Amino acid sequence: MSVIARGTTKSVKIIYPSGCKEVTEELGKDELVRRLKLIARAFQDMGQDDNDQYTGLALHLATDFFLEHHNKDVRLLVACCIADVFRIFAPEAPFRDAAHLKDIFMFLIKQLRGLEDPNSPTFKRYFYLLENLAWVKSFNICIELDDNQEIFCSLFKLMFSVINEKHTTKVKNFMLDMMSPLLTEADVVSQELLDILLINVVEPQKSQNKQTYGLAKDLLIKTSNAIEPYVQNFFNNALMLGKTSESELSEHLYDLIYELNAICPSVLLAVLPQLEFKLKSNEETERKQVTKILSKMFSDPESNLADQNKALWICFLGRFNDISITVRTICVQSAVSFVLHHPELTKDVIEQVKIRQHDAEETVRQEVVNTLLNIAKKNFAATTPEMLEVIKERTRDKKFKIRRDALNGLGQLYKVVTMAESVSQEHLDKIVWVKNKIFHAYYQQNPEDRLLVERLFNICLVPYQLPVTERMKRLFQLYATLDEPATKAFHEMMKHRHMVRTCVKFLLDGLDKMTANPREHVVFLPKLQQIARTLPDTQKSLEQVKLFNEMMRDDRRLRSLMRYLVSADCNCRKANENVKDVLNKKLGGGNVGSSQSAVMLYNTIKSLLERVAPVMVDSSAITVLVKHVDDAVTGQGTIADHMSKAGEKGAQLLLCLAGVFPQYFQGEETFDTLISFLKDEDEVVADVTLQVFASCGLSLEAEYPEIFAKLLPILQHTAKIGNPKQAKHALRCINSIAKTNRVSALSQVFEYVKNNLKPESANYITSIVALGHISSMCPEDFSQSMKTIVSKDIVKDLLMQDRTHGRPVMDSWYGDHLVTEETNAKIQAMKLLVRWLIGLKSNVNNSCTSTLRLLYTVIVHEGDLMEKGLINKPELARLRLQAGCAILKLAEEPVFADLLQREQFQALALLINDSCYHVRVKFADKLHKGLYSLKLPLEFMSIFSLAANDPVRERRTSIKRYIQLNIQRRRDFLKQNPALGGKMFLYLPDYVMPYTVHLLAHDPDLKSYEDVQALKNIKECLWFIMEPLVARSEDYNYHFFRRLIENIKQAKDAQEPEDEETNNKLYAVCDLALGLLQKNLTNIVLKDENVDPVLPCKLFTKPEKGALNSVVYLPKDFNFEKKKGLTDTTHVAPQSMNYRKRQENTTVETIIVKSPGPVVNPYPTCPKEPKAKKKKEESSQDTESVESEPTSKKPAKSRSRSATTDDKDEASESADMDTASSVGSESGAESKQSASTKTKPVRGRGKKTAGNNKRAAAKSSQDTSEVNSEDSQEDMDTSQEAKDSSSQDSENTTPPPPKKRILKRTVAEAEKLKAQQSNKKTTDKSSASDSKDKSKGQTEKKGVQKKGKGVVNGANKGGKGAKRTATPDSDSDESEESVSPKKRKFNLEKDAVPAPKLGKKVAASKKKKVEEEEEVEEVEEEEEEESEESNPSTPSETSQDSFKAPNSPAPKATPKRGAAAAKAKAGAKGKVKSPSTSPASSPRSSASSKTSSQSPKSAAEKKQTGKSPKPTAKATVTVNKNVRRAKPLANGTTGSDTDTKKASALARIIKKGTLGKETKKAAVAKGKKK
Repeated sequence: MSVIARGTTKSVKIIYPSGCKEVTEELGKDELVRRLKLIARAFQDMGQDDNDQYTGLALHLATDFFLEHHNKDVRLLVACCIADVFRIFAPEAPFRDAAHLKDIFMFLIKQLRGLEDPNSPTFKRYFYLLENLAWVKSFNICIELDDNQEIFCSLFKLMFSVINEKHTTKVKNFMLDMMSPLLTEADVVSQELLDILLINVVEPQKSQNKQTYGLAKDLLIKTSNAIEPYVQNFFNNALMLGKTSESELSEHLYDLIYELNAICPSVLLAVLPQLEFKLKSNEETERKQVTKILSKMFSDPESNLADQNKALWICFLGRFNDISITVRTICVQSAVSFVLHHPELTKDVIEQVKIRQHDAEETVRQEVVNTLLNIAKKNFAATTPEMLEVIKERTRDKKFKIRRDALNGLGQLYKVVTMAESVSQEHLDKIVWVKNKIFHAYYQQNPEDRLLVERLFNICLVPYQLPVTERMKRLFQLYATLDEPATKAFHEMMKHRHMVRTCVKFLLDGLDKMTANPREHVVFLPKLQQIARTLPDTQKSLEQVKLFNEMMRDDRRLRSLMRYLVSADCNCRKANENVKDVLNKKLGGGNVGSSQSAVMLYNTIKSLLERVAPVMVDSSAITVLVKHVDDAVTGQGTIADHMSKAGEKGAQLLLCLAGVFPQYFQGEETFDTLISFLKDEDEVVADVTLQVFASCGLSLEAEYPEIFAKLLPILQHTAKIGNPKQAKHALRCINSIAKTNRVSALSQVFEYVKNNLKPESANYITSIVALGHISSMCPEDFSQSMKTIVSKDIVKDLLMQDRTHGRPVMDSWYGDHLVTEETNAKIQAMKLLVRWLIGLKSNVNNSCTSTLRLLYTVIVHEGDLMEKGLINKPELARLRLQAGCAILKLAEEPVFADLLQREQFQALALLINDSCYHVRVKFADKLHKGLYSLKLPLEFMSIFSLAANDPVRERRTSIKRYIQLNIQRRRDFLKQNPALGGKMFLYLPDYVMPYTVHLLAHDPDLKSYEDVQALKNIKECLWFIMEPLVARSEDYNYHFFRRLIENIKQAKDAQEPEDEETNNKLYAVCDLALGLLQKNLTNIVLKDENVDPVLPCKLFTKPEKGALNSVVYLPKDFNFEKKKGLTDTTHVAPQSMNYRKRQENTTVETIIVKSPGPVVNPYPTCPKEPKAKKKKEESSQDTESVESEPTSKKPAKSRSRSATTDDKDEASESADMDTASSVGSESGAESKQSASTKTKPVRGRGKKTAGNNKRAAAKSSQDTSEVNSEDSQEDMDTSQEAKDSSSQDSENTTPPPPKKRILKRTVAEAEKLKAQQSNKKTTDKSSASDSKDKSKGQTEKKGVQKKGKGVVNGANKGGKGAKRTATPDSDSDESEESVSPKKRKFNLEKDAVPAPKLGKKVAASKKKKVEEEEEVEEVEEEEEEESEESNPSTPSETSQDSFKAPNSPAPKATPKRGAAAAKAKAGAKGKVKSPSTSPASSPRSSASSKTSSQSPKSAAEKKQTGKSPKPTAKATVTVNKNVRRAKPLANGTTGSDTDTKKASALARIIKKGTLGKETKKAAVAKGKKK
């Protein structure tokens, strides 16, 4: 039998191996199988020798009959035989035809499918087939075929499809051996074959069949070098050319890159650089995919790609700043793997993450927090402080969900680390700040934040499920290590919980009452609203709380469960069970299947119960805690290890809990331990324990009489000899716990401290404090004694006496420990007066009126009540601060608030612009506290408007926050109390505008309603308080607001209703407010409002019927541009910086002084000046006025508080000008005589009042009550000196802008150097300017005083500077600006100030000096006349010669003018000098006849020395235009008369300061000879 080979015509004979039978098509299946098995066995045993004879059999078996046989066994046997044929005939197979070969290999591939079931009986034959093909590499024959890729693709598909986990390693290896040569030895690898191979290494195939992935992975590793060019070509087409449609891998392109990089990175060497290009693609999708893959490639545990490809790594880091949110998020998420697997890359990655924490997109910021928390949870050791710092900062994010994630994560970390059995100190140090940060979040106003903090406290910081001993230990350790803000937040949290618990108790009590008596009605809404405000989403929470209240009303069991939670005998375990019962049994447990409303109710009540249920503290817990604190106080045990002040902290924790859970402290053992604390050496522990007893000892006398008997003597002893704080708390404790014998117990203390009320007593301050509290607790029982004590011991012997010299310091404030005992006593004395009045609750015998007048005097006298100059600046600051706080405290009582006069209120308001930073801060805080508690009247909120000029940005921001809080507080209060509609004007914050307008209209800087600079400053103050009022359109009614201001324009100022200037200033401020409304508001919403605005009658008169004031009182050129933000400064600003922050209006003046250099105060004090009376003095009083010219004729501007202590000490020695302040009946009586003959120079704020000036000029001899009455009515009137200034003057000459209380001088020494470097050009300009002034002055009979400020060195002892007050008129200013728009020279007539008074040290020798001084003046007058006739001086010479030489002694006193001087001046009245010859000529001097005494000193010096002395220093002093002007003179003279008299007087005063004793004696002798 023969067979013809396919593709040929040659016939080949078929030869069968021995023992094998012929196989034909006619054979049956079984027989055929039997015969094929024999043939297969024969082929298996056959070698490669002598194989040609079986060619025919091989061809016969490869015919279609056998290849397509329907029986699988036949096909399998035939395949095995053919595989052996390939082995036997290797390397040349008997099959020559290519098509035939293809059919054979396709047949073999199909047979290999039998490998998929290793459990099949025929698997061995399939395995043999695989082994044979792999061993012989039979498929390599196909490489020569044209369509070999089709065969290879079929083979690869089959292999990847049949392999499974049941196959052994041999099977996999044979598959690899069979497949790998097809890739390594083939001339080409088609894309289809590459797809079949690579598709198995990406998802989803990778996950679905891991065996397939393993085979493909091994095959890639084995053939990496061969397929590398094909892979590179594929990615080049896909990435760069975009040809991906032909491949199945187009959708898995970047996943494939990642997998190939993990399997065999070498194949991607040329591909990775292309990814850098893709990272910068314009397509977001591409950037996202590439970023995601690269992050995985870089962060894989074994990856070193970052080191191998630095450029790609840097490009990847740049994607952290990608414009796409998704890309940035992917980058942030990848940080976890980098930190955990590649510590060397952590620094680069965390730097980028830190930048992303401030991402504008909240999802990115949230991902930053979650990523860092994941790192900390997985490997806390790998967490760096930088990472924790980022989380810490995000706890203050503006989005709650980010704050929530950050706080939750930190809380969990804290719990895990601190609860671990063994904790390293390094890990503890990393999270030691977490507890503080969690409590800091309680300062957020959102209820969600506060609930979160409370939940973290119960779960993480102090887990409530811990045993009571461990729980209390952790609570104590937590509290003892909290910082101060966190401690305050802890206290606030406890108070907040107590408030909610009290509200729930009220609801339960009301429901019980209604159940017992159905007719009784209880109003629940206010309490329900109060509870709802503590929960998220107030409106929805209110509905849920109402529903829960109804459920409690109808469900007695539910009410019983809630009642137990607020009862006194509730314990932690039972409370926890009750909470679970309420939530699970009564509210359904908040299951997923519940309705939305049920879930909302569950969540709301759950939040409520977390606050109500005492799961942390009960009676047993307090007992354990007290023992822990006792161990800390006595130093026993280890609980206080590594704690500072553990005893104090423990006592404060007990105090906090006693205020919230007083019922848990009821136990004899607890009270005994607390009594032992009172005997402890630590005063703080004893003091705090007193407060604990006051909170929890209310029933002590009735339930624990033995404890009460032991406690009362200790309290009395402490009140007598303890420190002031202990005495205060001991008395409060007695007042709380003593129910039956309270008065008798306090009487013992009262008698003891009354006898010790002496300055030399060791317990002097304690006695003052004790008396104040006793008088407040029992005002009626000790009224008579207290009246005597207050009038004699407190006011006369303490407040009106200065026994101690303050230590000389330059600072405006220092620590409490440096304050003298006398000052502390005075501070406590003011507090005593307030407590005494609050106890009386009435103005009996005008006690409050007198006290307010006293406190007011303390304020206007800068804290120096008696003006003796013995108190230093820091203590003066404390005294005036205490006076202001005392007035605020009294104003909280309605009976006393109405007694506060407008002048007193206006002086009080200036404390918010005090020169001392600490005074401003503390006063503003006290003011805010009173306003926020709704105790202070609404008018006090207007004081905040003056804070617009605070130079410190933080202060302005803080006070703006205060305004916003108070506005919101009052609006919420009105919403909660709609019944207050009739008293809306007392609470509606919009009604602060009338008070603000009135306060600013009486600003001492506003001299005229046409003062542009002052109005600009008032505009800033107005907008400072108006902006928060109009910020929210839903709370703001434009129509009502506008009508409120317009109504003020129709009324008059009730303070001075007939004064046209005062009313004009009021109307100008109203126009400012209306202009601000029009210019700064863009979203005006008109609302219907039926309520007509009302005005306070104590500020404004009733508008006249039919009157319509439509006049605009602002200057025509006034600009309403929006105010720019104030620059940030510190409270010590540079000299050139203005308190009102308008440097562009700063005037530079040149002062030429005969001294080593000027001492410049860039921030002089700006007090509230009293207004001068219009009434002119009688001609009979002229002589007395002339006698006091050196003092009474000078402007009464307050002396700057920045003057040095030496200035104050020396100023206190001027006995010839000393006038005691009229304070109370005692001070008024003491000052009556001296005030009748001379006036007192002003020192501090408003020390020289208009009333004092008037009495001094008129030699009034009123009694004490009249003096006090005049003080209260006249002291704080506004000056009207600039009333006659024209609008043209205001345009051409920029008047000094207004200025509030200015910061202290700190740069005076620096100014000395600046003064010494000034050139002589200033002198020439001064001469030209003064000459111009004189020529203008002859045509003008009256002028308006406009005052500047400066300091002239040499005007005081020791070269210290005293404040000068410049008084140029409008024309003078105009002429000065013609020389230089911002510079003018020092003018003696306008700018010089006499030396301040000296005190009592020279009083003994005053009489001896008076006669000598009078003789000197008489001689000088004669010399002046002679010198002016023979050798007149120029103005510049006068200004130079009028100062002492550098080495001349400082003046000891400002001598009093005698009769001779008065006669000389009177005789000189008739003389009129020409402008060219008068040494003191000015625009106002031509109308006066008293200029002849201007320069006698210069003439005398010329005669003695032969030449005029030259100045040794020339200083350029920055004079702020917004400096408050000085007070007007009270002698009734006109402006021109005043200038001439003042110039003459000042010249003589400065002249005398430059004369030594020998010079004066020589002058006297020379005069006698003449």
